[in-house]
Amino acid sequence: MSNKVIVYSAQGCKECTMVKEMLTSEGVAFEVRDLMANPVHQEEVEKFGFMGIPVTAVGDKAVKGFNPAELNKLLEAVR
Repeated sequence: MSNKVIVYSAQGCKECTMVKEMLTSEGVAFEVRDLMANPVHQEEVEKFGFMGIPVTAVGDKAVKGFNPAELNKLLEAVR
């Protein structure tokens, strides 16, 4: 399982920005996958069982939306 943090996002998404700001403030490196730039990323989000964004993924686990408590649980794998 990869410990790479991926944030599925799109321009103009306020919750996406909040997730990225949280990760940045905590010093967590992450990759942004913009759903508008590449439709394949939407398929990746759907594989986690979600239709909307933001989705933050580490390995085969993911959290939808801006939920600091759930995001912190997810990030335990990379801390």
